[in-house]
Amino acid sequence: MFKRIDHTEIIPVDIDRTIKFYTEVLGFTLKERFGLKDRLPMKEIAYLTLGDTMLEVIAVADPKPASKDWQVCYKRIAIEVEDMDKAISFLKSKGVRIAVAPVRLATSFRAEVEDPDGLTIELRQWLR
Repeated sequence: MFKRIDHTEIIPVDIDRTIKFYTEVLGFTLKERFGLKDRLPMKEIAYLTLGDTMLEVIAVADPKPASKDWQVCYKRIAIEVEDMDKAISFLKSKGVRIAVAPVRLATSFRAEVEDPDGLTIELRQWLR
């Protein structure tokens, strides 16, 4: 009946800046992008893919800043990386903010970076 998580949605301040970050820095591919009429506050939607995962980016009129408080919510996306040190070095070279430096957690390394709007992206390298 239920197959998988189809996508995660984010609402950025600037959809063009967000698409550029996720495609040019993180390697996502733009699958589809279209405007919406008569669907205010939504103005535009873009679908970005990375492997078999999808991110839906929704442009809305006058988006409010994300809360950093612990609250009931979907908290962040996580991207698996092959080599944490290489990923962190690459992201630093692109000016990406490293919010939490890599730490070892039992069978993995974990770090957190931020997208242009300060949304948290967890990085995970599984030790096999």
